[in-house]
Amino acid sequence: MKVLITGGRGLLGSSVVQEILKAGHECVVVQRNPCGIEGAREFLDDLTAPKNQDEWMDGIDAIVHLAAKVGIVGSYQEFLDANVGATQMLLEAAKQHGVKKFIYASSPSVAHTGSALIGAGAQPAQPTSVRGAYSQTKALAELDVLAANTSTFATLALRPHLVWGPGDTQLIERIVERARSGRLFYIDGGYALIDTTYVSNAARAFACSLTAAPDAYGRPHMVSNGEPRTVRETLMRITQAAGVPQPSRSVSFRIAMAAGRAAEFAWKNRNSEPPLTTFLVEQLATAHWFDIEQTKRLLNWSPTISLDEGFAELTNWYANQ
Repeated sequence: MKVLITGGRGLLGSSVVQEILKAGHECVVVQRNPCGIEGAREFLDDLTAPKNQDEWMDGIDAIVHLAAKVGIVGSYQEFLDANVGATQMLLEAAKQHGVKKFIYASSPSVAHTGSALIGAGAQPAQPTSVRGAYSQTKALAELDVLAANTSTFATLALRPHLVWGPGDTQLIERIVERARSGRLFYIDGGYALIDTTYVSNAARAFACSLTAAPDAYGRPHMVSNGEPRTVRETLMRITQAAGVPQPSRSVSFRIAMAAGRAAEFAWKNRNSEPPLTTFLVEQLATAHWFDIEQTKRLLNWSPTISLDEGFAELTNWYANQ
């Protein structure tokens, strides 16, 4: 199978490319900057205004769409163009070029309206109820992808949750830097249960989705390690692996939310992310763990690296830096 992967850089993107290559597929990778993965053919292009689309779409059987604008910095229009507009253009191009499958990288945040998620399945995306331009536009794009599913054009969405691993510059690096500077703390003691996903497990879910059961298409699927841990344990294991101070203080949810609102207001016109956001406070204080049985059954997938094994890999990585 000839597979087009958008956004093949970064922790998850590069791992997805490697897993799909390992599964024996031919890979074409499209993004703005090189990923440099041996065995993959690369095209440098902008999905919001592609210049060489016909060339990189030639002969493609399936698309794995990972590219997105993340975070909170930028206007709503920028998120709309990158996450909804680019996805819609890619869907149309896929249909025009006879692509058979379209796998969309979504996010659990498309259905997280602030309340606790305890053993939750893949609930419908709710673009008008979730908070933030990223979650809203990812929800809109997911709905577009799933609505495009037909008997001749199979689509599905995967929602990997808090993906991490050695070399992660998003979740892990931010936690480690906060710990080094003494800015890492628990909220309400850090006792909320959360799911996370070791990167190779998430990547293999994308590879497995290319050969998923017919019933898998037309719907979203949760992806995690299926091992909920408290925020407290998760942060302790990460800081232990990196050899940095563990959090030593806790603040109340009320105080943390007030600080998050103040930071968002102060950073409103800056080109950098605030040190704290209300969404981050919710993530650190609210239970969110998921039922992945549907994903395991329909994708013929299951996590193969446990969290304990992942933390051991993280420890080894930091020891060799």
